[in-house]
Formats: sequence, structure tokens, C-alpha cells
Amino acid sequence: MNDYLGAHMSISGGLHLAIDRAVAAGCSVLQIFTRNSNQWKGKAVSDADAALFRTKFTASGLRAVISHDIYLINLASPPGEMREKSLAAFRDELETCARLGINKIVMHPGSHLSDSPQAGLARVVEAFEQLFHEVPQFEGQVLIETTAGQGSNLGRTFEELAAIISASRYPEKFGVCFDTCHTFAAGYNTATEEGYRDTMEQFDRLIGLDRLHCFHLNDSKKGLGSRVDRHDHIGQGALGLNPFRFILNDPRFQSVPKILETPKGDNDEMDAVNLALLRGLVM
Repeated sequence: MNDYLGAHMSISGGLHLAIDRAVAAGCSVLQIFTRNSNQWKGKAVSDADAALFRTKFTASGLRAVISHDIYLINLASPPGEMREKSLAAFRDELETCARLGINKIVMHPGSHLSDSPQAGLARVVEAFEQLFHEVPQFEGQVLIETTAGQGSNLGRTFEELAAIISASRYPEKFGVCFDTCHTFAAGYNTATEEGYRDTMEQFDRLIGLDRLHCFHLNDSKKGLGSRVDRHDHIGQGALGLNPFRFILNDPRFQSVPKILETPKGDNDEMDAVNLALLRGLVM
């Protein structure tokens, strides 16, 4: 496949097996967790594992592999145990990706909890000042993901993402992952042509489209502005097919990886179904 469509794949049984799963599903790109996403401390990746992953990826014909940080991490949290654990886990992620040859890590900006959004954003910036300094061997980029804005989650607006990037001493180390479900639930109406155009104009003005390095292609179980993050199969949710058609036929995003995080089905069969549906939207 010479497009940039793919899906998030399981690393069950070994990191390299995610590559086999991606190829079997008909992916051109893939996303993985580099460890169990529900545990703070991952199993250390051996030199042999890292070499096998790199070799397999090179041989696979896949165009890109992207990592997603574990959901437990909250770099916006105040000083204390949660912050220390989050810093340690993200440091580990940066080190692991450097060894695996992965140069893009998607992350959720986190939750400000009982403090102001501004305080939370400042803590995210502070965290990355420390992390990028401590792990210079990671030469890639961290992609901050757009979020639905549930509860005290940061990243609902393009302004919040821009605030992190512009306040950092390492702006070149940041990009953005645009999640179609999250942005719609956050209130950006990409389901109409006018809304899509307006959304991308806002993104370009506030962040810059040159920083949009990944899409998560997910339909939304909940409506526009619901601020609820619930993914659905492509075309079966409140978004419908339009936003996906717009993105896939937008020449500006032709070589940007587009990753499914939709329900997998019993035997991962739904990835192939959703990918085929997306490919059918390309004009």
C-alpha cells in the first residue's frame, strides 16, 4: 500500500509481532504502545528485541511506526507521587523509542485536576523541559493529542496545545496528533465542508499545519461538543463519512500517518473493514 493508513496494533507476545499484525490487516503505518498500557513500569526492551523490531520494520514495507504513551501518565499533575511516576514513565518511553528507532510519540497533555488549566499547562511545559534535557538521544518529536476535554483534561482547544508549544524552550520537539473523534466532541464541527475548512484554518493560525504529524481516524459515539471521548467505527457514529473524506482527499495531509483506534472486533477483523472503507473514500 502506498497510502499512509493504518491502525493501533497489539504488542502481545513481543513488540515485533505488532508489525506482522499491521501487515496482515493491510496497514501502511502502525501505532503501538511500547509496554502494557495499564502498568507504570514496562518490561525492559532487550538489545535483541530492539534489533529484531528494527529489522522487521525495515523489511515490512510499512511507512511509519508511531508510539502512544501509556494512559496512566499525567504530566500536568502537581508535585507528588503521580508526577514523579509520570516523569519516570515518560522518560522510559523516550529512551525506549530512541532504541527502537521510533521518532514520533503521541501523548495526552493530561489533567489539571483541581488547579487552573493554566497551571496544568505550565506543568506540562516544565515536565518536557526536564525530559528533553535528560534524554537527548530521543531525536524525534512528541505529538500532543487533541482531546475531547472530559473533566479536567487539557487539550480540548487548539489554543491549549499552542500554549504548550510556544512556552517551551524546545518548540521543534513538538507536533500535534489530530483525533477526529476528540476534536468533534470538543466542539470543532468537521462534519460539514465549511466546518472542516474553518477548523483547519484555526489550526493553521494557532499551531501551524506543518506541525500536524498524525491523525487518529475515529468516528464518535457522542455528538458535537459533547466533550465525551467514545470511539466508533468509521461512518457509524455522529461524524459520518464526511470528515474522513475531507482529510483523505486534502493534498496537505497526503503523507501524514492516519491511524485507526476503532473497536477491533473479535479477531481484529474490523481493522481491515474500516481500512477498506477509508480507502474507498479516496477520490
